Amino acid sequence: MIAARTPYGKSASAGDPAARPLLLGWREWAALPDIGLHLIKAKVDTGARTSTLHAFYVEPLRRGAAQSVRFGVHPLRGRLDVVVHGEAPLLERRRICDSGGHREERCVILTRLRIGGREWPIELTLTNRETMLFRMLLGRGAIAGHALVDPQLSFVTGRPVRPAGCYGAD
Repeated sequence: MIAARTPYGKSASAGDPAARPLLLGWREWAALPDIGLHLIKAKVDTGARTSTLHAFYVEPLRRGAAQSVRFGVHPLRGRLDVVVHGEAPLLERRRICDSGGHREERCVILTRLRIGGREWPIELTLTNRETMLFRMLLGRGAIAGHALVDPQLSFVTGRPVRPAGCYGAD
């Protein structure tokens, strides 16, 4: 049996499912447990370098020498009544060029992504995506070394029956 390094730093045999990359479709349901997002629909976009999370407000915080950000997320499209308020250490501020060619300075956080029964840390930029179809964009930097994408597939990792139910909404 051949041993391989998993993305989590543990050894796994080549026959072990953790040693193989996760298969994703062009859209998937994911979670960001560190910031209280139990379920969010993400567009898996290998054309985007950076991953982005919808935040309808972003407030910088200073706690002593440490910088953080507080932000609000509407995790489900069309459901402004479902709100998650998150807080995370500020990793950096970064100039991002969106798909329309517009440059914007965004706050960047580091948080865990949970998808398809696996979990790993990713960088996320925060910006208002209210007019976009997906509240989260999962870019190639976040999936490199962890997943492969088949653009013909959707929701390979599962599809919830009642997404709002995990937020206590109907």
